[in-house]
Amino acid sequence: MKHYKSFSFGILFLTVFGLFSCVDETTNALEKQPYFDLKGFIESKIQEIDSVEVIKISQVQGEETQTQLTYAIKDWQEEFGIFTEADINKASLLESYETESSDDSLTHKLYPKSKGKVKYIKVMYSSDEISSISIKVAEKNLFYTSTTLAELYMNNESNLIDRYSIETTQKIWFLDANKMKILGELKP
Repeated sequence: MKHYKSFSFGILFLTVFGLFSCVDETTNALEKQPYFDLKGFIESKIQEIDSVEVIKISQVQGEETQTQLTYAIKDWQEEFGIFTEADINKASLLESYETESSDDSLTHKLYPKSKGKVKYIKVMYSSDEISSISIKVAEKNLFYTSTTLAELYMNNESNLIDRYSIETTQKIWFLDANKMKILGELKP
């Protein structure tokens, strides 16, 4: 009887140990993302530019204004919202993008018959560090079209965000197109 209890305990121990080891493997598999982690990259870079001054030029319908601001993390999250919203690492988009890679670039392009707002993400590298990121986000339906081109450039020496541009064109069925452009240059 004594041997039977220790045998049962051994089986129970191995089963529980096996289940916990499977959980770790599953978690690690879920953490691997099929595409460039744009959202994670932007969120980490925003932390590095808290309370940094930016010279911002805004153009709306051809009218230009220039301001000099100091942004906190919350302001940067809003300013770079288009980048974090362009996250393509979602289960529904798993096989929607073609990936092209070389020594100095990584590009994810939406397949022609796939549905997705993010048309492409292009990451450029210089000396194994990210030097720039470009994205295109577009929506179209019967009454409305919207296209946004956004670019982010890194400082090669500091590896911080150096400058950015966000250009959006929106067209509602019976109205003229609305064009907006933001250019920002950071002054660390």
